[in-house]
Amino acid sequence: MFGFGYALIPLYPVVCGALGINQTGVDDRPVNTQVDSSRLVTVEFDTNVHDMAWTFKPLVGHLSVHPGELAQAMFEVTNTRDVPVTGQAIPSYGPPLAAEHFRKLECFCFNKQTLAPGERRQMPVVFVVDSALPKEIATITLSYTFFEVEGNRRAETSSGSVHKVKEGV
Repeated sequence: MFGFGYALIPLYPVVCGALGINQTGVDDRPVNTQVDSSRLVTVEFDTNVHDMAWTFKPLVGHLSVHPGELAQAMFEVTNTRDVPVTGQAIPSYGPPLAAEHFRKLECFCFNKQTLAPGERRQMPVVFVVDSALPKEIATITLSYTFFEVEGNRRAETSSGSVHKVKEGV
């Protein structure tokens, strides 16, 4: 029995390869069968600010990704005012159908961003373009617009001093 089991070791990769089980790729890493390596989709990045004194830009203008492949893009935002400012990024997609096939796993747009005076911050977006994206769509434009929103303070006067709001009154 020991000899039989030992003899199967070299046959294991051959049998698995023939049956399509436990396949590995380069450097014996597992192959992700959800990645469509037969095509590439270009993801373009566009950034805007709406009535804010912030600068906002992608660190790269576009990425080429295989559908199903995990990708990351970095963005940089700077508060050019001399007071803290809170903003919220709203995404939009072109063509609109692409929104159904664009999955963000991590994004600065999920939360408000408060930047101190002069603060510069780099922020990631981790995403996957769904392999079910129609083949005729070869380019997706991901556009973010930052809008100024209220921060985490409960109430603030125009002079900048903070007042607590009474609960239950």
